[in-house]
Amino acid sequence: MNITSYFLDRNLDKGRGGRTALLCGDSAWSYAELAGLANRTGHVLREMGVLSGQRVLLALSDGVEFVASWYGAQKIGAVTAEVYTFLQPKDYAYFLDYTGASVVVVDAVTLDAVREAAGDSVRLLVTGVPGEELRGNESPFWTLVERAPAELTAAPVDADDMAIWKFTTGSTGAPKACVHTATSPVESFRRYALDVLGLTADDVVLAVPKLFFGYARDLVAMFPFGVGGAGIVFGERSTPERLFELIARHRPTILVNVPTMMSAMAAHPAAAAQDLSCLRLCTSAGEALPAELHRKWDKAFGVPVVDGIGSSELYHIYLSNRPGQARHGSLGRPVPGYTARVVDEVGAELPDGEVGVLEVGGPTMAREYWRAPEKSAETFRGGAVHTGDLFSRDADGFFRHHGRADDLLKVAGIFVAPSEIEDCLLGHPDVVDCAVLGYTEDGLTRPRAFVVLRAGAAVRADDLREYARERLAGHKYPRDIRFLDELPRTVNGKLDRRALRG
Repeated sequence: MNITSYFLDRNLDKGRGGRTALLCGDSAWSYAELAGLANRTGHVLREMGVLSGQRVLLALSDGVEFVASWYGAQKIGAVTAEVYTFLQPKDYAYFLDYTGASVVVVDAVTLDAVREAAGDSVRLLVTGVPGEELRGNESPFWTLVERAPAELTAAPVDADDMAIWKFTTGSTGAPKACVHTATSPVESFRRYALDVLGLTADDVVLAVPKLFFGYARDLVAMFPFGVGGAGIVFGERSTPERLFELIARHRPTILVNVPTMMSAMAAHPAAAAQDLSCLRLCTSAGEALPAELHRKWDKAFGVPVVDGIGSSELYHIYLSNRPGQARHGSLGRPVPGYTARVVDEVGAELPDGEVGVLEVGGPTMAREYWRAPEKSAETFRGGAVHTGDLFSRDADGFFRHHGRADDLLKVAGIFVAPSEIEDCLLGHPDVVDCAVLGYTEDGLTRPRAFVVLRAGAAVRADDLREYARERLAGHKYPRDIRFLDELPRTVNGKLDRRALRG
């Protein structure tokens, strides 16, 4: 069950060594070249003292070094964990202590902050920084890799061995690591990438999120490798302009997206001039895709969207629409092999149409949250994950998201889901993004909308209030509307409601 053997080396065994695996800037890495680089990196990590079962922390920008380090660590039986590249030293200090990583792979973007966090206690493998600028506990990535052998025997890994840590977003506290065995990526590949998306060797995948986010890493640098396809990686920030450029240059077949970027792309002044005909589908995850935003995307580009939802607790996507069978506003049906129930506060399954908490079971469920037995017991119950997300299921088995249980507003004595108001406002042609929270006035809870407008739009708060009043029940329309240049988001692209409340 060595993950590198399964996803990377198997391509050489099947005679696909000369096929392109990774497109990175001006370079195209074949499977043979990438496998050799991963082997060399594995040797370097071993020489730096990494043992089987120990954590290797990746804190570097997207590029071939990231992919080679990840597969090199997996090949020697180490456990991989990845973190965002623009954190503060105190955040890196938390991850270093929490993971107990023996080696951290860093680059010019993260080196100073990780240095401050780590001191001399951890060895750093550094790329993108001249060797003469490195300190005693820091080693130059390319200098060591180029000296290392290109062949490496894969460490034996059992199906139930700890292999991958996926971090939660930290939206309800400090990020926690979901501990996954080597079976999780293989099962997710078979059930989602093959059975739902239908990945083939002809697919070329481009992602909006960065590789530290497992949703992107798996769909760019793992699942395509399972069929001999290719991924595109780039170190720069994701913007509509950069994505349009990469699509025109590489002509990918799949775009891995998030609702925020879909909104920005559809509202871009140059949207109508883009040729996205190479894309056979666009995935959406991270947050539920509002029905009105889905319609705006359809009108702008006509590229089919496969919206789904996943989590670190279940490794990847567990509910998804299917290509050609998508329903606007729905997150689809369970991925093959997964079960999903909508339950009440005592765990009893609710009838179709009623809103309750989603429970999901499947073959990729994490073993636990690392160092969090109480939270593990609360979330991982009886062979299923208690998600804390509010859902309903219709008679055809399609699931719809109604927000987090703790985000509900009680307005005029009636519970209101902020997502319903947000979806309504997104239907306005000048609204690009919005979020709804509650506020208290005269002892009563009322909805407040934070709105991002299309560039050049001259819409007033009164206009949006009237727009919402015409489409929502009287107690639901936002009494207060505030305009922002952009909404605060977590590093994974999810709306940061705590920042808005602050």
